[in-house]
Amino acid sequence: MLRELNYEGEESIRLDKFLAQSEPKFSRAQFQQLISEGEVIVDGEVQHKASFKLEPGNVVSYSLPTQEETQLLHQAIAVDVIYVDENVIVVNKPAGMVVHPGAGNTQDTLVNAILHRWPEIAYVGEAARPGIVHRLDKETSGVLILARNEAAYSWLVRQFKSRKTKKTYLALVDGEPPSPTGRVEASIGRDEKIRQRMAVVYGDKGKSAITEYYTLETYRNHTLLEVQPLTGRTHQIRVHLAFLGCPVTGDKIYGRRKKSLDIPRFFLHAHKLTIKLPGDEEPTEFTAPLAADLKEILTTLEKE
Repeated sequence: MLRELNYEGEESIRLDKFLAQSEPKFSRAQFQQLISEGEVIVDGEVQHKASFKLEPGNVVSYSLPTQEETQLLHQAIAVDVIYVDENVIVVNKPAGMVVHPGAGNTQDTLVNAILHRWPEIAYVGEAARPGIVHRLDKETSGVLILARNEAAYSWLVRQFKSRKTKKTYLALVDGEPPSPTGRVEASIGRDEKIRQRMAVVYGDKGKSAITEYYTLETYRNHTLLEVQPLTGRTHQIRVHLAFLGCPVTGDKIYGRRKKSLDIPRFFLHAHKLTIKLPGDEEPTEFTAPLAADLKEILTTLEKE
């Protein structure tokens, strides 16, 4: 059911804060998700920023999910577990699996699978994405860590926010980068023309983003890179590599119009994650071997 509220305050207020105050049965985090998914309208226009400042007289329209929609399914889906203890679960996420439920995608996600084996995670972190401290795109395979309790959740979130984790990806790109080794420092924000995309932006329109890359192998028309994002922006690796003129092979959003290879997904794999586990003084490195479908693609390429 669509609801409509008029903001009648005297000072500006964040959109997510206003909605959470107006609907105390729903958390601020839940409203942040609704906003990011385009489910909140301000004065007739979809608003994607939770930090958007409402002014007196603004009209906010939104639909709250039903109880059935907010109840996450527990599904018996096989999960490749790399490591598990009382605090964390580390998995090798397969390509094609969404990390957590969202609008129009309520089942068959990693969270649905994890809840079946570890139902206690339902009460950890944000209600709509329990246990999740970082994410991978649907088509990206590889290492992902989840928290099993609130203490572990806070511990892991602090590390990701303070950039104390080390993430290493393997990416096959079309062509080659300008230099065998390099560092990209370019802010990322919403593409002004296509709002579903991200883009390199200038001035104060985006958030700072830094990516380093190293050439592992050179092929006739492609290059295999090891990529380390030093920040965690949405689609960061894909945007930065496209910005360099060597987009991730198979990327339908940021890649070239004419596909260089006939592959079902883009070639990006979260190979390693180095992070301190709760209570540890030294970091632990977790590795997910290159997915079989991507490994097969490399065997078809001709080396320079």
